[in-house]
Amino acid sequence: MSNVDLRHRIEHVNGVRIHCVEAGAGPLVLLVHGFPESWYSYRHQLHALAEAGYRGVAIDVRGYGRSSAPTPIEAYRMLCHVGDNVELVSALGEQQAVIVGHDWGAPIAWNSALLRPDVFRAVVGISVPYAPTGAIPPSQVFRMMGGAEDFYIEYFQQPGRAEAEIEANVREWLLGFYYSASGNVPPMLPGNGSMATIAPGAKMKDRFHYPDPMPSWLTEQDLDVYAAEFERTGLSGGLNRYRNVDRDWEDLGVFRGRPIDVPSMFIGGEKDGPTLWGAPSIAKFSVTLPKLYRSIILPGCGHWVQQERADEVNAALLEFLATLAS
Repeated sequence: MSNVDLRHRIEHVNGVRIHCVEAGAGPLVLLVHGFPESWYSYRHQLHALAEAGYRGVAIDVRGYGRSSAPTPIEAYRMLCHVGDNVELVSALGEQQAVIVGHDWGAPIAWNSALLRPDVFRAVVGISVPYAPTGAIPPSQVFRMMGGAEDFYIEYFQQPGRAEAEIEANVREWLLGFYYSASGNVPPMLPGNGSMATIAPGAKMKDRFHYPDPMPSWLTEQDLDVYAAEFERTGLSGGLNRYRNVDRDWEDLGVFRGRPIDVPSMFIGGEKDGPTLWGAPSIAKFSVTLPKLYRSIILPGCGHWVQQERADEVNAALLEFLATLAS
């Protein structure tokens, strides 16, 4: 990794404190992480962006790291996250940004571009394809996906349930979660014995896989960074994002069927569960993302796309950004 200087800063926006890490100078690229991660999941991208003449800013999403963690579950609705991003761009002294999101950060990025195209001039979604608000509440979709078991998003719904499992050994749980959703194991799909579904009375970790040795994309030191953050903050803030899926469906109903009308790109993994079960959404990109530059599926890659395949993600991201300057 290069010797690019990483600068930590705190901004007070939208009624909360947002911690972010920036590198470089130039056009702003805002990087939004997913569950259960932090700004650190974009460590490789921050260096690449800075070296290429961009200002990369990776945030701790509300509920994570050094950012605020409001108590009410509804404080994690999609509209709050979009508001955080909009105000952060202004707080950083900019009028516009390209926004990049992975995992839950992808829907946050997609919706930021959908609702405020005047601020977010382009968008990159990683792992989770753009899917406009559907005709039925997400909870009903997840119930169908779970079958006789609980789809993992259902498992996360009851406050305290997943937290109790995780708190028993945060570091071990994170390692199992990270590795089990990676390209090193079979894809995370409902019905194939993966952690995508949880049997009645069981725990999510009962189906975790553990590495021996650690994979190249996740070192012991990397795991230490994540574990230290979540041992300090807990995971309720991150889990509360899942607990707003139906509330988001109501909030965004007025935008049902509306395409994202700014330049866009999607990057997924061939073995990534959300990318695989999002295939119908990818098939509709010509309608939902009319200014799509590329849709890339990386062979053998799992869920942690920008970490598992940092070089390829960096190359694709810089290629896309270059087209915006022309």
